[in-house]
Amino acid sequence: MVARPTRIGNAETMNETLRELIAIAGRHARGRRTRTAIPRVTIGRSEVPTSPMPELCQPTALLVLQGTKTVLIGDRKLAYSDGSYFVYTVEAPATSQLLEASSTRPYMALGFALDIELIAGLLIDHKPVVAGDDFVTSSADDELLDAWRRMLRLLDRPADIPVLAPLLEREIVFRLLQGPQGDKLRQFARADGRLSRIRRATAWIRAHYNEPIDVRELAALSHMSNAAFHRHFKAVTGMSPIQYQKQLRLLEARHLLIARPGNAAHVAFTVGYESASQFSREYARQFGLPPARDAARLLAKGEAAALEVDWTWKAGGLAPTSARGV
Repeated sequence: MVARPTRIGNAETMNETLRELIAIAGRHARGRRTRTAIPRVTIGRSEVPTSPMPELCQPTALLVLQGTKTVLIGDRKLAYSDGSYFVYTVEAPATSQLLEASSTRPYMALGFALDIELIAGLLIDHKPVVAGDDFVTSSADDELLDAWRRMLRLLDRPADIPVLAPLLEREIVFRLLQGPQGDKLRQFARADGRLSRIRRATAWIRAHYNEPIDVRELAALSHMSNAAFHRHFKAVTGMSPIQYQKQLRLLEARHLLIARPGNAAHVAFTVGYESASQFSREYARQFGLPPARDAARLLAKGEAAALEVDWTWKAGGLAPTSARGV
Protein backbone atom coordinates (compact mmCIF):
# COMPACT_ATOMS: atom_id res chain seq x y z
CA MET A 1 0.00 0.00 0.00
CA VAL A 2 1.39 3.41 -0.97
CA ALA A 3 1.91 5.77 1.94
CA ARG A 4 -0.14 8.93 1.97
CA PRO A 5 0.03 11.92 4.31
CA THR A 6 -2.64 12.39 6.94
CA ARG A 7 -5.30 14.64 5.45
CA ILE A 8 -6.25 17.63 7.57
CA GLY A 9 -9.52 19.28 6.56
CA ASN A 10 -10.39 22.95 6.63
CA ALA A 11 -10.25 24.73 9.97
CA GLU A 12 -13.94 25.67 9.95
CA THR A 13 -15.08 22.04 9.68
CA MET A 14 -12.64 20.90 12.35
CA ASN A 15 -13.64 23.69 14.72
CA GLU A 16 -17.33 22.85 14.28
CA THR A 17 -16.67 19.17 15.04
CA LEU A 18 -14.50 20.01 18.04
CA ARG A 19 -17.16 22.36 19.39
CA GLU A 20 -19.78 19.61 19.24
CA LEU A 21 -17.40 17.10 20.85
CA ILE A 22 -16.65 19.58 23.64
CA ALA A 23 -20.36 20.23 24.20
CA ILE A 24 -21.25 16.53 24.41
CA ALA A 25 -18.27 15.70 26.60
CA GLY A 26 -19.09 18.61 28.88
CA ARG A 27 -22.66 17.40 29.39
CA HIS A 28 -21.49 13.94 30.44
CA ALA A 29 -18.31 14.72 32.38
CA ARG A 30 -18.50 14.05 36.11
CA GLY A 31 -15.37 15.29 37.81
CA ARG A 32 -11.80 15.10 36.58
CA ARG A 33 -12.14 11.66 35.01
CA THR A 34 -15.40 10.01 33.93
CA ARG A 35 -15.90 6.47 32.74
CA THR A 36 -18.75 6.69 30.27
CA ALA A 37 -21.48 4.21 29.38
CA ILE A 38 -19.48 3.45 26.20
CA PRO A 39 -16.95 0.69 26.90
CA ARG A 40 -13.32 1.90 26.76
CA VAL A 41 -14.28 5.59 26.47
CA THR A 42 -13.33 8.04 29.24
CA ILE A 43 -13.80 11.80 29.49
CA GLY A 44 -11.25 14.06 31.16
CA ARG A 45 -12.22 17.54 32.33
CA SER A 46 -10.60 20.22 34.46
CA GLU A 47 -11.34 23.89 35.08
CA VAL A 48 -7.94 24.60 36.62
CA PRO A 49 -4.33 24.09 35.55
CA THR A 50 -2.46 21.51 37.61
CA SER A 51 0.95 21.00 39.04
CA PRO A 52 2.91 18.05 37.58
CA MET A 53 0.91 14.89 38.31
CA PRO A 54 2.64 11.48 38.31
CA GLU A 55 0.66 8.57 36.92
CA LEU A 56 0.99 5.24 35.15
CA CYS A 57 -0.19 5.44 31.55
CA GLN A 58 -1.75 2.38 29.95
CA PRO A 59 -2.37 1.50 26.30
CA THR A 60 -4.74 4.29 25.34
CA ALA A 61 -5.45 6.72 22.53
CA LEU A 62 -5.81 10.19 24.06
CA LEU A 63 -7.50 13.01 22.10
CA VAL A 64 -7.36 16.50 23.61
CA LEU A 65 -10.38 18.53 22.54
CA GLN A 66 -9.56 21.78 24.33
CA GLY A 67 -6.73 23.14 26.45
CA THR A 68 -3.02 22.43 26.57
CA LYS A 69 -1.22 19.64 28.36
CA THR A 70 2.29 18.23 28.58
CA VAL A 71 3.28 14.66 29.42
CA LEU A 72 6.83 13.75 30.36
CA ILE A 73 7.76 10.10 29.75
CA GLY A 74 11.37 9.42 30.61
CA ASP A 75 13.32 12.12 28.82
CA ARG A 76 10.67 12.72 26.14
CA LYS A 77 7.97 15.38 26.37
CA LEU A 78 4.61 15.31 24.60
CA ALA A 79 2.78 18.59 23.96
CA TYR A 80 -1.00 18.52 23.44
CA SER A 81 -3.21 21.30 22.12
CA ASP A 82 -6.74 21.52 20.69
CA GLY A 83 -7.46 18.56 18.40
CA SER A 84 -4.20 16.68 18.99
CA TYR A 85 -3.83 13.06 19.98
CA PHE A 86 -1.29 10.43 20.95
CA VAL A 87 -1.37 6.63 21.14
CA TYR A 88 0.21 5.06 24.24
CA THR A 89 1.09 1.45 23.46
CA VAL A 90 3.01 0.46 26.58
CA GLU A 91 2.36 0.88 30.30
CA ALA A 92 4.77 3.61 31.39
CA PRO A 93 5.26 5.93 34.38
CA ALA A 94 4.66 9.51 33.28
CA THR A 95 4.22 13.02 34.65
CA SER A 96 1.40 15.09 33.17
CA GLN A 97 0.52 18.74 33.66
CA LEU A 98 -2.43 20.81 32.48
CA LEU A 99 -1.14 24.21 31.40
CA GLU A 100 -4.34 25.89 30.18
CA ALA A 101 -7.75 25.30 31.78
CA SER A 102 -10.41 27.62 33.19
CA SER A 103 -14.08 27.69 34.11
CA THR A 104 -14.91 29.43 30.83
CA ARG A 105 -12.63 27.21 28.74
CA PRO A 106 -12.04 23.94 30.60
CA TYR A 107 -9.53 21.32 29.55
CA MET A 108 -11.44 18.51 27.80
CA ALA A 109 -10.07 15.20 26.54
CA LEU A 110 -11.23 11.77 25.44
CA GLY A 111 -9.46 8.51 26.31
CA PHE A 112 -9.95 5.31 24.33
CA ALA A 113 -8.51 2.12 25.91
CA LEU A 114 -6.91 -0.02 23.22
CA ASP A 115 -8.21 -3.51 22.43
CA ILE A 116 -5.37 -5.63 21.07
CA GLU A 117 -7.74 -8.21 19.51
CA LEU A 118 -9.70 -5.53 17.65
CA ILE A 119 -6.51 -4.01 16.27
CA ALA A 120 -5.12 -7.40 15.25
CA GLY A 121 -8.37 -8.22 13.45
CA LEU A 122 -8.29 -5.01 11.44
CA LEU A 123 -4.67 -5.60 10.47
CA ILE A 124 -5.69 -8.75 8.57
CA ASP A 125 -7.26 -6.57 5.87
CA HIS A 126 -5.69 -3.16 6.45
CA LYS A 127 -2.14 -2.01 7.05
CA PRO A 128 -0.90 1.28 8.55
CA VAL A 129 0.10 3.65 5.77
CA VAL A 130 1.98 6.41 7.60
CA ALA A 131 4.90 6.02 9.99
CA GLY A 132 5.58 8.71 12.58
CA ASP A 133 7.77 9.61 15.54
CA ASP A 134 6.94 7.46 18.59
CA PHE A 135 6.93 10.50 20.90
CA VAL A 136 5.14 13.27 19.00
CA THR A 137 1.45 14.16 19.21
CA SER A 138 -0.52 14.28 15.94
CA SER A 139 -3.33 16.49 14.68
CA ALA A 140 -6.62 14.63 14.27
CA ASP A 141 -7.96 14.77 10.72
CA ASP A 142 -11.60 15.22 9.67
CA GLU A 143 -12.33 11.50 9.43
CA LEU A 144 -11.03 10.70 12.91
CA LEU A 145 -12.86 13.64 14.50
CA ASP A 146 -16.09 12.70 12.74
CA ALA A 147 -15.84 9.11 13.96
CA TRP A 148 -15.33 10.41 17.50
CA ARG A 149 -18.30 12.76 17.13
CA ARG A 150 -20.60 9.92 16.10
CA MET A 151 -19.26 7.81 18.97
CA LEU A 152 -19.88 10.52 21.57
CA ARG A 153 -23.38 11.21 20.25
CA LEU A 154 -24.27 7.75 21.56
CA LEU A 155 -24.02 9.14 25.10
CA ASP A 156 -27.25 11.01 24.35
CA ARG A 157 -28.81 7.79 22.98
CA PRO A 158 -27.67 5.12 25.44
CA ALA A 159 -30.01 2.48 24.01
CA ASP A 160 -27.95 2.58 20.79
CA ILE A 161 -24.62 1.93 22.52
CA PRO A 162 -24.64 -1.91 22.51
CA VAL A 163 -25.28 -2.03 18.75
CA LEU A 164 -23.39 0.96 17.37
CA ALA A 165 -20.45 1.44 19.75
CA PRO A 166 -18.59 -1.70 18.55
CA LEU A 167 -18.90 -0.51 14.94
CA LEU A 168 -17.58 2.94 15.81
CA GLU A 169 -14.75 1.42 17.87
CA ARG A 170 -13.63 -0.36 14.72
CA GLU A 171 -13.83 2.85 12.71
CA ILE A 172 -11.83 4.84 15.26
CA VAL A 173 -9.12 2.17 15.34
CA PHE A 174 -9.14 2.05 11.53
CA ARG A 175 -8.68 5.85 11.36
CA LEU A 176 -5.85 5.64 13.89
CA LEU A 177 -4.19 2.93 11.80
CA GLN A 178 -4.33 5.20 8.77
CA GLY A 179 -2.69 8.11 10.62
CA PRO A 180 0.85 8.88 11.75
CA GLN A 181 0.43 6.79 14.94
CA GLY A 182 -0.67 3.72 12.99
CA ASP A 183 2.64 1.88 12.90
CA LYS A 184 2.73 1.83 16.72
CA LEU A 185 -0.68 0.15 16.73
CA ARG A 186 0.60 -2.48 14.31
CA GLN A 187 3.54 -3.16 16.63
CA PHE A 188 1.16 -3.27 19.61
CA ALA A 189 -0.98 -5.97 18.00
CA ARG A 190 1.85 -8.17 16.74
CA ALA A 191 2.44 -11.08 19.13
CA ASP A 192 6.01 -11.54 17.85
CA GLY A 193 6.90 -7.89 17.40
CA ARG A 194 9.46 -5.70 19.15
CA LEU A 195 6.83 -3.86 21.19
CA SER A 196 5.24 -7.11 22.38
CA ARG A 197 8.60 -8.34 23.63
CA ILE A 198 9.33 -5.05 25.44
CA ARG A 199 5.87 -5.17 27.03
CA ARG A 200 6.74 -8.64 28.31
CA ALA A 201 9.72 -7.06 30.10
CA THR A 202 7.74 -4.11 31.48
CA ALA A 203 5.08 -6.51 32.79
CA TRP A 204 7.80 -8.45 34.62
CA ILE A 205 9.21 -5.26 36.13
CA ARG A 206 5.74 -4.17 37.29
CA ALA A 207 5.14 -7.55 38.91
CA HIS A 208 8.58 -7.47 40.63
CA TYR A 209 8.99 -3.71 41.07
CA ASN A 210 10.33 -4.04 44.65
CA GLU A 211 12.91 -6.71 43.80
CA PRO A 212 16.41 -6.36 42.29
CA ILE A 213 16.35 -6.81 38.52
CA ASP A 214 18.96 -8.23 36.18
CA VAL A 215 18.77 -6.46 32.85
CA ARG A 216 20.49 -9.40 31.16
CA GLU A 217 17.65 -11.67 32.28
CA LEU A 218 15.10 -9.17 30.98
CA ALA A 219 16.90 -9.15 27.62
CA ALA A 220 16.74 -12.94 27.54
CA LEU A 221 13.04 -12.83 28.45
CA SER A 222 12.53 -10.49 25.50
CA HIS A 223 14.61 -12.72 23.18
CA MET A 224 17.01 -9.89 22.40
CA SER A 225 20.69 -9.20 22.83
CA ASN A 226 21.59 -6.88 25.70
CA ALA A 227 22.38 -4.02 23.33
CA ALA A 228 19.18 -4.46 21.30
CA PHE A 229 17.08 -4.74 24.45
CA HIS A 230 18.47 -1.49 25.90
CA ARG A 231 17.94 0.31 22.60
CA HIS A 232 14.39 -0.88 22.05
CA PHE A 233 13.35 -0.45 25.70
CA LYS A 234 14.49 3.18 25.63
CA ALA A 235 12.78 3.78 22.28
CA VAL A 236 9.46 2.42 23.58
CA THR A 237 9.39 3.79 27.14
CA GLY A 238 11.67 6.82 26.97
CA MET A 239 13.80 5.45 29.82
CA SER A 240 16.12 2.61 30.79
CA PRO A 241 14.81 -0.52 32.60
CA ILE A 242 16.37 0.69 35.89
CA GLN A 243 14.76 4.12 35.50
CA TYR A 244 11.44 2.47 34.68
CA GLN A 245 11.59 0.42 37.88
CA LYS A 246 12.58 3.45 39.95
CA GLN A 247 9.59 5.42 38.63
CA LEU A 248 7.27 2.57 39.60
CA ARG A 249 8.79 2.37 43.08
CA LEU A 250 8.33 6.10 43.65
CA LEU A 251 4.73 6.03 42.39
CA GLU A 252 3.91 3.16 44.74
CA ALA A 253 5.71 4.89 47.62
CA ARG A 254 3.61 8.01 47.14
CA HIS A 255 0.45 5.92 47.05
CA LEU A 256 1.42 4.18 50.30
CA LEU A 257 2.33 7.45 52.03
CA ILE A 258 -1.05 8.92 51.13
CA ALA A 259 -3.07 5.81 51.94
CA ARG A 260 -1.29 5.06 55.21
CA PRO A 261 0.63 8.12 56.44
CA GLY A 262 3.45 7.14 58.72
CA ASN A 263 7.02 5.90 58.63
CA ALA A 264 8.71 6.96 55.39
CA ALA A 265 11.65 4.62 56.05
CA HIS A 266 9.29 1.66 56.28
CA VAL A 267 7.73 2.70 52.95
CA ALA A 268 11.20 2.95 51.40
CA PHE A 269 12.02 -0.64 52.32
CA THR A 270 8.56 -1.84 51.27
CA VAL A 271 9.01 -0.59 47.70
CA GLY A 272 12.50 -2.04 47.41
CA TYR A 273 14.97 0.62 48.54
CA GLU A 274 17.88 -0.52 50.70
CA SER A 275 18.71 3.02 51.84
CA ALA A 276 16.12 5.35 53.39
CA SER A 277 18.31 8.39 52.67
CA GLN A 278 18.61 7.47 48.98
CA PHE A 279 14.84 6.99 48.84
CA SER A 280 14.28 10.42 50.39
CA ARG A 281 16.64 12.09 47.91
CA GLU A 282 15.11 10.43 44.86
CA TYR A 283 11.57 11.02 46.12
CA ALA A 284 12.26 14.74 46.64
CA ARG A 285 13.87 14.96 43.21
CA GLN A 286 10.80 13.39 41.64
CA PHE A 287 8.01 15.11 43.58
CA GLY A 288 9.62 18.32 44.84
CA LEU A 289 9.44 17.59 48.59
CA PRO A 290 10.70 14.89 50.97
CA PRO A 291 8.26 11.97 51.42
CA ALA A 292 6.52 12.93 54.66
CA ARG A 293 6.16 16.61 53.73
CA ASP A 294 4.83 15.78 50.27
CA ALA A 295 2.19 13.41 51.66
CA ALA A 296 1.18 15.93 54.33
CA ARG A 297 0.84 18.67 51.71
CA LEU A 298 -1.34 16.52 49.45
CA LEU A 299 -3.59 15.48 52.32
CA ALA A 300 -3.87 19.03 53.68
CA LYS A 301 -4.76 20.49 50.28
CA GLY A 302 -7.20 17.70 49.45
CA GLU A 303 -5.21 16.67 46.37
CA ALA A 304 -4.74 13.05 47.37
CA ALA A 305 -7.96 11.91 45.69
CA ALA A 306 -6.88 13.48 42.41
CA LEU A 307 -3.74 11.34 42.47
CA GLU A 308 -5.58 8.06 42.99
CA VAL A 309 -4.21 5.45 40.58
CA ASP A 310 -5.55 2.06 39.58
CA TRP A 311 -2.81 -0.02 41.21
CA THR A 312 -3.87 -3.31 39.59
CA TRP A 313 -0.71 -2.90 37.47
CA LYS A 314 1.12 -4.84 40.18
CA ALA A 315 -0.81 -7.93 39.15
CA GLY A 316 0.50 -7.60 35.59
CA GLY A 317 -1.47 -4.88 33.85
CA LEU A 318 -4.18 -2.28 34.12
CA ALA A 319 -7.82 -3.15 33.56
CA PRO A 320 -8.60 -2.88 29.81
CA THR A 321 -11.72 -0.77 30.35
CA SER A 322 -9.99 2.07 32.18
CA ALA A 323 -8.23 4.89 30.34
CA ARG A 324 -5.58 6.57 32.44
CA GLY A 325 -4.05 9.88 31.62
CA VAL A 326 -7.06 11.77 30.26
